[in-house]
Amino acid sequence: MIMVVALALAGAVQGGVSSAQAEDGGRQLLFYNHAYGVLDRETADAIEHSDYLRDFADFQVRTTTGSGGQTWTGRYLMGRETYIELFGIGDVPGKDGTLGATGLGVSAEREGDLATVIARLRELGISDPVEFQQTRDFGDGVPVPWFDAVLTTEEYDLFGAWGMEYRPEYFADPRSNTEPAAHPGDVGRERYLPDAYRDHLMRDVTGIRLAVTARDLAGTLPLLKAGGFAVRSLPGGGAVAKGGGTTVRFDAVPLDRVGLRQVEMSLNRPVSYRHEERIGHSALVVGPGSRAVWTFGEQDRPTAR
Repeated sequence: MIMVVALALAGAVQGGVSSAQAEDGGRQLLFYNHAYGVLDRETADAIEHSDYLRDFADFQVRTTTGSGGQTWTGRYLMGRETYIELFGIGDVPGKDGTLGATGLGVSAEREGDLATVIARLRELGISDPVEFQQTRDFGDGVPVPWFDAVLTTEEYDLFGAWGMEYRPEYFADPRSNTEPAAHPGDVGRERYLPDAYRDHLMRDVTGIRLAVTARDLAGTLPLLKAGGFAVRSLPGGGAVAKGGGTTVRFDAVPLDRVGLRQVEMSLNRPVSYRHEERIGHSALVVGPGSRAVWTFGEQDRPTAR
C-alpha cells in the first residue's frame, strides 16, 4: 500500500508490448500481491459491515502498526496468493487517505529476486531507485522486519506502486501465522497468506482496474517491466500489464477522476447462478461460472492537492 510506502519512507528517510527478460530465460520476478483503494465513507462502512462479504471471502477488518508507529485500518478480502485492501476516507494519514487514492504492491516469490529487479530498474534508466524496509508491530512495541521494498520515485499524485520481498524474520515470527517454506528461498505470497480462503468462494484476484494520473502511471511502468510483466500501451495513454495470472489495467485520467474501478476474482468452485450484491456505491456480481466482478462507481470529488 502506498501509505505503507510513504510512512516507511518518513521513518527511514525523513505503445507496443514490452517486458523485462530475466537472465535465467525470462522468469517473472514480481507478481501481483495486492492493490488498495480509498472509497467514500458510505461504501467503506457498507463493506465493513457486509454479512455477504464475510461469507464470500476470507474477510478481515484490522488495524496495522507499521514503521514509525503509524497505523492504518483496512478491510481485507484474502485469497490464496493475492488480496484486496479497502479503505474509507481518512483511514490512513495525509493524502493517502484521500478519496480516490490507490496503490499496487508486486512481490517476489524467491529470496533475492528483488535485488535483481532493482538492478533491472537501473538498466531501464531509473538511476536512483528508492529502497527501504517496512516493519510491523504486533502490539508489544517491538518492530519486526516485514518486507524490503523499492520505489521508482518518491513523487506521486494519488497512486503508487512498489516492489517488495518478505523478510525471513517475519516468517520466523510465530505471530505472523505464516506457513513453512515450500522450498529453499520461498518468500512467496501463498506462504504469507492464510489458507482460510478454502472455506469461502473467493480464490484469488485475477484482474484489477485503476484510474490514475499520467504522471503516476509513468512512474509505475518501469517497475512492472523490471518485474517481468508484459506491458502494452492503450489508446488515450493507459496501459495493461499481464503476468502471473493477474491482469492490471490502468486508465490515464485527470487527478479529480482517479480511483479504484474494478476487481475481478476467481472462485474456488463454479456456481450456476448470477448474484449481484450492492455494497454502498459498488456492485459485486458473482457467477455464473468461476468468476466474480466487483465494480466501483466513479464519484465526484474535489481535486486533490
